[in-house]
Amino acid sequence: MFKKVLIAEDHEVLNFSVQRTVQELNIPVVDHVFYCDDALEKAKKSLREGAPYDLLITDLHYDSDHYEQKIKSGRGMICEIRKLMPSLKVIVFSAEHKPGVIDELFTEYGIDGFVRKGRQDSKQLIKAIRTVDSGEKFLAPETGLEMKKLNRYEISTFNMKVISLLASGVFQKDIPDHLKKENIEPNSLSTIEKRLNQLKEELGVKTNEQLIAFCKDLGVI
Repeated sequence: MFKKVLIAEDHEVLNFSVQRTVQELNIPVVDHVFYCDDALEKAKKSLREGAPYDLLITDLHYDSDHYEQKIKSGRGMICEIRKLMPSLKVIVFSAEHKPGVIDELFTEYGIDGFVRKGRQDSKQLIKAIRTVDSGEKFLAPETGLEMKKLNRYEISTFNMKVISLLASGVFQKDIPDHLKKENIEPNSLSTIEKRLNQLKEELGVKTNEQLIAFCKDLGVI
């Protein structure tokens, strides 16, 4: 089992709740912070002392207050600490529900587990810690079903780019010019119209506005 855990959570009640949950596993050292910058400093200090953390449990979103912070999000914190500790295990404990965002955490940020805040979250967090400690990834069953839903749609990078341009206010007829500027192919208007029509048919929506809203709900744009 893990020997040294760092908990980063800016809401005091939740922070103490996570501490109590982790302590049920009899982990010898459980430290906690409320700010991302403090988490990085704790990580640096643990390295200087020759006793680095082997697990980080962090939220994704941190509220701003009168303490100015250089690192303002869980994603930024994960990146900075991982530069110092590439082998550090990371579990994200968050209210995030968008499959696209959760998928990005695993594929782009290399996290080891994700637990959604809510009912039964303390039990899920204990399962996550035990699973990650055994060398496996953890994703709660209900969240896994949503991820399967996301994967079923197989929205390509190209399609996401086109939808993102629409969402930012670019007219459909002007999208080819934006793609050409970024050397993205294909970039013909006919191809873009065809892709959008195929997506709308597959996803069961009728308008570009509904398509944008659908993709935002999934968290892919």
